[in-house]
Amino acid sequence: MRDPLPIRLGGLAADLARIASFGDNAANHHAVASLLEEGKYFAEWIAPDAPLETQALLAEVQVTLAVWERRWLRSTPDDTMQAEAQRRSDELLVLAGLA
Repeated sequence: MRDPLPIRLGGLAADLARIASFGDNAANHHAVASLLEEGKYFAEWIAPDAPLETQALLAEVQVTLAVWERRWLRSTPDDTMQAEAQRRSDELLVLAGLA
């Protein structure tokens, strides 16, 4: 919470990139579940300090992560999760000025 907004957005982007990277290996089931949960919290904690447009994006990311987490825990992952996670990660990095 003490980091500047761009660094916090970068942290969420890193979690999304990890989800994209780890999501295709069943051995990473618990790690991905943790990243999905952590990402939801990151999005919530970042939002109050972000501009309105960024808050809207963070809300979308948070809802998406919740849906993915529910499906992941039921062992029915979304086929598009990895590609979408990478796309969102890239989007957040650009928004944060880190890409």
